Amino acid sequence: MAIHQLSALQLSAAIHRREFSCREVMQAFLQRIATINPQANAIVNLQDADMLMQQADASDAELARGDSRGWLHGMPLAFKDLVDVAGIPTTGGSPLLRNNIPTQDALLVQRMKAAGGIVIGKTNTPEWGLGSHTFNPVFGATPNAYNAAYTAGGSSGGAAVALAQRLLPVADGSDFMGSLRNPAGWNNVFGMRPSQGRVPAYPVNDVWVSQLGTDGPMARHVGDLARLLETMAGYDARAPLSLAGLPPGWSSQLQPKVKGLRIGWLGDLNGYLPMEDGVLQACENGLQRLTDFGAYVEAVSPNFSPEAVWQTWLAWRRVLTASRIAPMVARERDQVKPEALWEFDQAAGMTAPDFLTASTERSAFYQHMLDLLGRFDMLVLPSAQVWPFAIGMRWPEVIETPNGPRHMDTYHRWMEVTLYASLAGLPALNVPCGFNAQGLPMGMQLIGQPRGDLALLETGLAYEEAAADWLAVLPS
Repeated sequence: MAIHQLSALQLSAAIHRREFSCREVMQAFLQRIATINPQANAIVNLQDADMLMQQADASDAELARGDSRGWLHGMPLAFKDLVDVAGIPTTGGSPLLRNNIPTQDALLVQRMKAAGGIVIGKTNTPEWGLGSHTFNPVFGATPNAYNAAYTAGGSSGGAAVALAQRLLPVADGSDFMGSLRNPAGWNNVFGMRPSQGRVPAYPVNDVWVSQLGTDGPMARHVGDLARLLETMAGYDARAPLSLAGLPPGWSSQLQPKVKGLRIGWLGDLNGYLPMEDGVLQACENGLQRLTDFGAYVEAVSPNFSPEAVWQTWLAWRRVLTASRIAPMVARERDQVKPEALWEFDQAAGMTAPDFLTASTERSAFYQHMLDLLGRFDMLVLPSAQVWPFAIGMRWPEVIETPNGPRHMDTYHRWMEVTLYASLAGLPALNVPCGFNAQGLPMGMQLIGQPRGDLALLETGLAYEEAAADWLAVLPS
């Protein structure tokens, strides 16, 4: 099997057995990137090849001395272009940050470098990471891995395509409103939003309130996903709400588990969520794979008001997004993405009591989710409400459902299905669930118990076996 086709765990083992040198691995991935990336546009700010080969040689020299820095030793990494890597621009897809070169690695980068990874560049993202469609005025658009006429999703679109196209062995993503789950679903890979606090972030401006977004792992295999989460996770005092570390080596001890699981299928929330034709059926096909392996699936109605939850979500999102982009709006408002300006302007009239009310409503929603998870081991929703849309479209203004068109009143209303895990701080795993007639992928979210990351991954391991035929379909 070619180097770029190996799973990350297989590649790690081969490097440590000295079957491949780190130089050979770097050469293989750089050649793959040179061939595929001009069309895929998944990796941006690719670093100098000679410099990368020197780092690979240094990694080989360490192994020759009997030293390994970790399971990622000598493996190429590219971080999402919202994550700071010292010496490489973090643009966030904005012309205002084109020359923003950090001097310090983010905590996530520190941990993955410490495990032996070599940073080769960044992965593309929408401007400011807003909207599930990866395009920006700095680097352009990243097309879907399976059909370049359609979007890759976002905001971790570059990461998802880099994985699907075998440009990277593993990737980081981040998830606020499905930014990791949606592109994973649309590119036939796995992506996990961990429990709130599982993967700490530093440096950040606020460590107390801004807890809706989180970094998380993306991979082609659940075993790789679990190993990467183990590297990313663990308490850090600079992130005071971060969770305590899990036992060392836990990812290698996971076992596939699905038999007897009670799964609640939320579907379209009793018709509340508009769904493009075929989305629900694709997810039900995926659920059938789980029932074939011994799970019990039951359709369940929401025990909360979805519209009230949406309004709660809007309040939280406006405040957190507006505070993040405020410096750029003050600097050069006319160069800020219209959707970002909308978020900023919507937040302008909010008061502290308004926000505290939204916090109370969020707390009530969390209790509703706990009630549901008292009846089921996990809940399932689609990872998207539409199939990948045309790459030239900014966002779907209308969803054509089997019952007629439904108009969207915001640039992210069509992604509403992803907010429930985010707002409740629950772990959620995107798993691929097949393709439509045009060959475009879809995914579904497995939403786990509070801090139930490990149980979710064990279900994912079983699902990977059950969905092997879908996962074997490669981009053309």
